[in-house]
Amino acid sequence: MPRRLFGPLLGLVFLVNFGRTAFAPLLPELQTAFGVGPATVGVAASLVWLGTGAVRIPVGYLLTRVARHHVVVVTGVVLAAAAAFTALAGSIRLLQVGALLIGLASGAYFASAVPLISDLFPDRVGRAVGVHGTAAQLASVAAPTVVVAVLWVASWREVFVLLAVGALLVTAALVVVLRRDGVPATASADRNFRAALAHWRVVGAGILMIATAGFVWQGLFNFYVSYLTTARSVDAATASTLLTVTFAAGVPAFWLSGRLADRLPLVPYIVGLLVVFTGGVGAFTLARDVAGLVVVSIVVGYAIHSLFPAIDAYVLGVLPTDVRGSTYAVFSGLSIVVEANGSGLVGVLTGAGYGFDTVFRLFAAGLAVTVAVIVGLAATGLLPTAGVVRSRGRPHEG
Repeated sequence: MPRRLFGPLLGLVFLVNFGRTAFAPLLPELQTAFGVGPATVGVAASLVWLGTGAVRIPVGYLLTRVARHHVVVVTGVVLAAAAAFTALAGSIRLLQVGALLIGLASGAYFASAVPLISDLFPDRVGRAVGVHGTAAQLASVAAPTVVVAVLWVASWREVFVLLAVGALLVTAALVVVLRRDGVPATASADRNFRAALAHWRVVGAGILMIATAGFVWQGLFNFYVSYLTTARSVDAATASTLLTVTFAAGVPAFWLSGRLADRLPLVPYIVGLLVVFTGGVGAFTLARDVAGLVVVSIVVGYAIHSLFPAIDAYVLGVLPTDVRGSTYAVFSGLSIVVEANGSGLVGVLTGAGYGFDTVFRLFAAGLAVTVAVIVGLAATGLLPTAGVVRSRGRPHEG
């Protein structure tokens, strides 16, 4: 049963993440289509990510009333409706509303689907989350190529028509599997939101681990091309290729890291990845030739995308089943709120006259301090236990 249900979930996460990442390569086309400036059309791309973060905590509360698999189905329907609405948008304002709705659907999906996956594969949480993340990352890598291919034969509207049709088909397949096979008993709704909030130490530990790294990552990848073209005199095409290489490194990272998270002590593994990522960010400010930039891009991309399934496995492994969905939603929502400010700070600092190298060296130093804090918390026993003890397939703190 889990394998049959996992297939539609992989299809849906691909489409959800495609919806989030398709706006970036479409921005020039949208700017021309609506006759607006880059700042106005750029709001649409920002609203996607605003929506994906803003909805997660409310969904955490919803999961105390509605079973996780029901919420996942609703997100598929909302994604299809949002994509259709966007395809029909007759003004830039309506396009922005559509972008926000796509973001809301994506945020609600991740908040409900990741805990559901941990119920489907209680003994292989890391591996399952890693495979799920791989499907999402494939969408990030494929989005620019798919968008260009569609624009070659049609308009930007057809991108969202295809997304709407795909979301409907995959959601229908998900409903068929759910009706035929059902879900594990542990996938029922979490009933006490206050109990979920009581696990603030787990939420805080997860945020410390991922939000600081994600903050730096958001600032780095959003300014990747600008950084390379201004500070390294790399042409725009090469800079864009290096950014693609960075995202492509995330595909094997998700796949392998999820498996390693099931086999290795999680806190040391996460600390190791944070060290590699910190070193990669620092090395990025020192690399000068294209070969060095390729190596650093691969290291940074692999390390940050390896962190995502590892920290998901940590948080989900520590949390009791009866609050896992709602608490995970709070954790992921707060994390994204923190992470989303990374690019804003880079913009503020560079606008104030600080060079990119100086800014990212400062970020690397901040990450080094974070790693030291995590190690100190673990050494003193203040970090929630990452070891998962299995009892009748139910994880709990060990």
